[in-house]
Amino acid sequence: MLQNSQSVVRLIFRQKTKQATIADRCVLKRALSVEVGLISYGPDFRDIVGRAAPYVDRILRGAKPADLPVQVPVKFEMALNVKTAKALGLTVPASLLLRADEVIE
Repeated sequence: MLQNSQSVVRLIFRQKTKQATIADRCVLKRALSVEVGLISYGPDFRDIVGRAAPYVDRILRGAKPADLPVQVPVKFEMALNVKTAKALGLTVPASLLLRADEVIE
């Protein structure tokens, strides 16, 4: 099953990257790392998009982009694949499980 998931995610990634937005690519990379990897940690793209709307609004109302502050991610998310950890013979500390936003059993 793990092999099939990996193949499907890679196929989607290859097809999507030809015309994908940056957010699409990041979501696909996260899906690949979570499906077959141990851990995924990165910016929360829903938060980034939500914070981008007012920024774009300011530009459309005439603000110069060069005069606006640089936007950086402030919210991050972590996904942990317990199934992969078990397959590797690793014991995941409870503190790490509690911090994870998503735990894949």
